[in-house]
Amino acid sequence: MPTRSLLTYVGIGIAAGVFSALFGVGGGGIVVPLLILLARFGSKPATGTSLAAIGLTALAGAVSFTTLGEVQWGYAALVGVPALVGTAAGTWLQQRISSRLLTALFAAFLVAVAVGLFFE
Repeated sequence: MPTRSLLTYVGIGIAAGVFSALFGVGGGGIVVPLLILLARFGSKPATGTSLAAIGLTALAGAVSFTTLGEVQWGYAALVGVPALVGTAAGTWLQQRISSRLLTALFAAFLVAVAVGLFFE
């Protein structure tokens, strides 16, 4: 089990919360890389830990944005319910590929997103 200082995990959590509120990303885009780089997690435990943390972050964000009238619940369900199926499929696939390949695919995905946003 990775051991780091409490401040490392608190810092990762604060970064995830800020980026989640600003951009709608916090888990996969922030927590996973930081758990891998700063807390020395493997890619698979980082992913699982991030998903557990996202539940808490998502709840806080949903409540905050609901009070501001910024949540479209019908569309949230339209995206969220199929995401449940995608999560099951992704978990199944993740357990069948190597951690090294998983990390490489994730890095490639982040680069592709960054390039796409840059040229948006």
